[in-house]
Amino acid sequence: MSRRYDGRTTMFSPEGRLFQVEYATASIGKSPLAIGMAVKGGILLAAERPTQHALLDKEHEYETNISREKIIMINDHLAVAVAGLTSDANTLVDFARMHSLRHTLAYSEPIPVESLVNEIADVKQGYTQVGSLRPFGVSFLYAGYDPIHGLQLYHSEPCGRYNAWKAYAIGNHADNAQNMLKAEWKENMTPHEGMLLAAKILAKCDDSHASVEKIEFALMGKTRGSPPHLHIHKEEEVKVVVDEANKIREDEEKQKEKEKKEKLGGN
Repeated sequence: MSRRYDGRTTMFSPEGRLFQVEYATASIGKSPLAIGMAVKGGILLAAERPTQHALLDKEHEYETNISREKIIMINDHLAVAVAGLTSDANTLVDFARMHSLRHTLAYSEPIPVESLVNEIADVKQGYTQVGSLRPFGVSFLYAGYDPIHGLQLYHSEPCGRYNAWKAYAIGNHADNAQNMLKAEWKENMTPHEGMLLAAKILAKCDDSHASVEKIEFALMGKTRGSPPHLHIHKEEEVKVVVDEANKIREDEEKQKEKEKKEKLGGN
């Protein structure tokens, strides 16, 4: 049935579905996991890094606070975590940066976070209405700050829909990650507690122990009297969190094993 209605993004199936948009969403589900959550004094982004080839050249040190594999800075007060096709993400990131600069040039102030999210969502939605185009196969988690609404976390989809969240996950195993966030995320978590939770979720969804090579963190922070600042954590900072998360997981596994033996012994 789908073959008759998936040739164009503008063609609805009898059930009211746009198959090309669904295919774009499915491609995001095969991308490494990314997580965003509100923490005390900021918005934390965490992402599972894709496996890198041993011969791949590393980025220069001066670029490490602008972009990593999955987390990219748009401007001084907004960053995104990416899930999906990197080439599609680069196109939208370039658009977002240009639109942000035009707004600042025209109005002499940074663009409000939701205004920029809405502009990107409009571009995505426009690509679902032209038969010669295909939807963007990428989803973003936006971490930003503006004086109007303060710190904000948004998620946008290939269809152009976007929502504000306290915590959200996109990519592979996003449903499992979302359930864990629902159960364990708490208001006013410190950034360190948030990173420990994110490392735990990324490791469990990947069915392995957390490692520096697989995880990256970024914090969009804001303190009273200072401008918003994006800090993309360096490997030595990530290692501290990863080591602690692995130790907590090992202690939990030992405790479960102990309780299991006690239960069997009692029987």
